[in-house]
Amino acid sequence: MGPTGVWAGGPDPYAPAPRKRGGGLVAMVLAATLVAGGIGGGIGYWAASRDDSSSSTTVSSSGDPKTESRTPGSVADIAGKALPSVVTIEAQSGGGEGGTGTGFVYDKQGHILTNNHVVASAAQGGGKLMATFSDGKQYDAEVVGRAQGYDVAVIKLKNPSGAKLNPIPLGDSDRAAVGDATIAIGAPFGLSGTVTTGIVSAKKRPVASSDGGGMGKASYMSALQTDASINPGNSGGPLLNSQGAVIGINSAIQSANNGGGFGGAQQQAGSIGLGFAIPINQAKNVADQLIRTGQPVYPVISASVNMKDAGAGAKIAPTGDNNSPAVTPGGPADKAGLKPGDVITKLDDTAIDSGPTLISEIWTHKPGDKVTVTYTRDGKQSTAQITLGERKGDS
Repeated sequence: MGPTGVWAGGPDPYAPAPRKRGGGLVAMVLAATLVAGGIGGGIGYWAASRDDSSSSTTVSSSGDPKTESRTPGSVADIAGKALPSVVTIEAQSGGGEGGTGTGFVYDKQGHILTNNHVVASAAQGGGKLMATFSDGKQYDAEVVGRAQGYDVAVIKLKNPSGAKLNPIPLGDSDRAAVGDATIAIGAPFGLSGTVTTGIVSAKKRPVASSDGGGMGKASYMSALQTDASINPGNSGGPLLNSQGAVIGINSAIQSANNGGGFGGAQQQAGSIGLGFAIPINQAKNVADQLIRTGQPVYPVISASVNMKDAGAGAKIAPTGDNNSPAVTPGGPADKAGLKPGDVITKLDDTAIDSGPTLISEIWTHKPGDKVTVTYTRDGKQSTAQITLGERKGDS
């Protein structure tokens, strides 16, 4: 089974409850302590000379033309172009509790792409959403649609008049390769417009992320893994490639305090270089569906699998929820000949080591797609082709 993650954004399940002042969200104040120390070895430094008649110990750099021109394609150039299209999202529930996340301009109609968990509290409790652009302009927003299982949501500015709606170009996440440069933009711990860099450190990483409330609230993704620094508040922000195109939506982090399970130790989560992003190819399909209909559609095989055991594969359970059949009669798995007790070990060319991994991989497809599953039954390995069915909405 792949890693479990904690959501990297608002509301952060491990952060202290935000204080309220007049019913509003109080901004976090970051206290930093400067640490003095010597720098030497491989890091160069300017050495200033002085004579007895001078009180100055500083020298001026002659300047670096490449730096000053912000070479096209540099991190500074890419960030400068993307930042005006990245928004900080403040979500406040009907009860006044709130959190901060990130989103980015998806189209010129005012749609903003973000994570479901960034906006869920406001959507469920009749709360408020506000999007703040890098120029400081703020706009009220509303939820267009959200998909809990995918952890994707689309919001829209209620009155986009005056907003600079320049969509960030979308890349092809399938073409991303391990080692490719990445740039993450977001609002970690409420610090809007923060830019961090790294690489794609793995692909197709099966991740189940949760708010600690149990498996029923989990989201599943076959994620792009990056070592770009991602922290609470980065959720929903873009993960860019070296051309400045979005290849993923930053969604979850693996924390050293996580305890390896859902929820984990109730301590503040922070970046340890293991961040996970929803591939943009999948997120775009979900977003377009949400904009069209307001509800998500999930591809399914209509079989219940064990979600706890890991290592041997995804085992079809003896029975489904509420003692219903584990393999739905007439469903895709049933038509392919699968039965309770079968252990699915591969989906097409992807190895399956657990139930969450199977779901993560299935959800990279669309209803109607044909996939080949490899499974074992009574010690014998077999294959079957399944035409994926569909489930509408979050159950």
